[in-house]
Amino acid sequence: MNDKIKEAKDKIAEDLKNIMDENTLQQVKAKYVGKKGLITDLLKSMRDVAAEERRELGKKINEAKNHIEILLDQKSDEIKKVLREKTLLEEATDFTLPGRGMPIGAKHPITQVMEEIVYNFERMGFEVAEGPEIEMDYYNFEALNIPKDHPARDMQDTFYISDDIVLRTHTSPVQVRVMQNQLPPVKIIAPGKVYRCDSDVSHTPMFHQIEGLLVDKNITFGNLKSIITQFINLTFGENTNIRFRPSFFPFTEPSAEVDIECEICSGKGCRVCKDTGWLEVLGCGMVDPEVFKSVGYDTEVYSGFAFGMGVERITMLKYGVNDIRLFFENDIRFLRQFV
Repeated sequence: MNDKIKEAKDKIAEDLKNIMDENTLQQVKAKYVGKKGLITDLLKSMRDVAAEERRELGKKINEAKNHIEILLDQKSDEIKKVLREKTLLEEATDFTLPGRGMPIGAKHPITQVMEEIVYNFERMGFEVAEGPEIEMDYYNFEALNIPKDHPARDMQDTFYISDDIVLRTHTSPVQVRVMQNQLPPVKIIAPGKVYRCDSDVSHTPMFHQIEGLLVDKNITFGNLKSIITQFINLTFGENTNIRFRPSFFPFTEPSAEVDIECEICSGKGCRVCKDTGWLEVLGCGMVDPEVFKSVGYDTEVYSGFAFGMGVERITMLKYGVNDIRLFFENDIRFLRQFV
């Protein structure tokens, strides 16, 4: 019996010598201290030993068992350490490598210019007003002195949802809605999306407009010229030459187009300005009395002016973009220029 105990203690070291994985270790553990292992067999064989020898023999078997379990635990720790070091080596991060920067997003150039325009008018005391993009025919046309037979009502120019509902063709309906619910003085700008049946290098079916309205007592065309001139100077620079050119809009009288001197040719004439030396930036005029009548304003007491501009056009002029479709193609090479 003593020889078997000594043999077990000596052989366990040999069996553990070349083991490098947990599965094999568990097999060796079962061989020595499992339910059918060598130590268990030794304990069972004690019933055949004389009573006076059992105490001493049991002590030796327990010592052997403790010795084997210590060796098994040490081997298990060794295997775990090796596996941990291997994993760390495989998943190691070289902190000396240069960092990989994450690309940072930026606002779309249309959004940038729209926010700049809104900010410039807010500095002049204008408040921002908003309205629905799906609009009633009355607000989009009737209340703005645009009669039934006006060309703008043609289905080739306007998206009709029904006979009485359209996708707004301008943000002027916002002005009507504000005037219906507010007595003068009124000083607002209305930024937002608008829709028209048009698509080429300078037009898209959806685009952005900012329109403005100022109504109060004793408002003149001189006030309009002052506001527009200040806006042009803030947006394009203080040295920008400006001209007001007579025009026509159903909802303003008198009306004007506002041009700035072409920045490409400095007014000499080029392909961009069509050899005129000028670039159109917005339309404006004194509010037609018929519009005031539709909202219940006393035309003998109040007067006002309105203006409107396409944000895409302003953006194209500011940055020298020659095709409006570039703003909507999501080409990252183009958009990255405005970051």
